[in-house]
Amino acid sequence: MEKSKEVKLEIQINEDVASGQYINMAIVNHNDSEFVIDGIYVQPQAPKAQVKSRLITSPRHAKRMMILLQNNIASYEQKFGAIDLSEPTVSPVNGTPIH
Repeated sequence: MEKSKEVKLEIQINEDVASGQYINMAIVNHNDSEFVIDGIYVQPQAPKAQVKSRLITSPRHAKRMMILLQNNIASYEQKFGAIDLSEPTVSPVNGTPIH
């Protein structure tokens, strides 16, 4: 019986990606084979917004990402306190982001 070899994954990141993109809004769409997550930056009082990044992934990976986010948020709140969501982020009247 062969033992499976452990593969060490080396992750690299270029400078453009490492500097990150600030987003304050996200839109998620899906079909039967993939999830598309658009990270958007909305400037206060601006009539337009710009997609800064797009993630396209499988449903399985999307669910894994959700679990990772849930775990990280729980860890964050344990360390820094509850995240307050009482302030609305989108106007229920016309969908305009509130900053």
